Amino acid sequence: MSPAEITDVVALLREVSRTLIMPHFRHLTASDIRTKSGPLDPVTVADEAAERALHAGLQRLFPGDDVLGEEAVSADPGLLARLRQPGRVWVVDPIDGTANYAAELPLFGVMAALVENDRVLAGFIHDPVGDDTAVAIQGGGAWLRAADGTQRRFTVAPAVPVGCMVGSISWRYLAEPLRRQVLHRLDRLAAVTDYRCAAHQYRMLAAGHCHAQMFGRLLPWDHAAGFLLHREAGGYARRFDGSEYVPSETEGGLLLAPDAQSWHALAAALLG
Repeated sequence: MSPAEITDVVALLREVSRTLIMPHFRHLTASDIRTKSGPLDPVTVADEAAERALHAGLQRLFPGDDVLGEEAVSADPGLLARLRQPGRVWVVDPIDGTANYAAELPLFGVMAALVENDRVLAGFIHDPVGDDTAVAIQGGGAWLRAADGTQRRFTVAPAVPVGCMVGSISWRYLAEPLRRQVLHRLDRLAAVTDYRCAAHQYRMLAAGHCHAQMFGRLLPWDHAAGFLLHREAGGYARRFDGSEYVPSETEGGLLLAPDAQSWHALAAALLG
């Protein structure tokens, strides 16, 4: 992507956040919130409005690209097959951390990733509250762009032994018996958190504020942008079986660490 195109995408995420997401924050009524697959999977009127605006905006900026949004796939799961087909696709999560958003907690984000041939080419994670955007370009590094345009590079935390790692471990979607095993091994890390928001967990990881993360569910809008952000910041990530992450694969979890040696040590501690 060119610098101008990056600026255009950041501007779109900021505009949608300012006009459609933040006005509803802490002003939702009961009728503005519903659940999809279950009580842990809420959606709000803001999610739906933001996705429509992002879809229209990205198609205006990139007329030849397709757009795949979380809410559209929720209505038609067959749309996920588009990721395996030729051509560029934008994968969009209009509000990541909807449970926090609906609970009036200021920890949610807007995520967009450009995917082609099942490879992530660019990733954007915008914080509507802080009004700054994490950006990653394949082969071009990862950085945080503030509202005034200033930027600073992201670098993952230095490698440390597993017993010294601070990590965000999302275990609620793990299948048994792995779920029970991981829960019984969490004390092997120095500290464990879960913010119910992959957008901020990925930003925290890429910025070097923690060492490791685990996710048990691989929906592309939750991980494509963050995976690239972490990798371009110097990190190492693989699925639980050691294979490469690809956006179209939704089965199996994802483990992220500062480098390959740390990943293998963490995998042995939690999954081995």
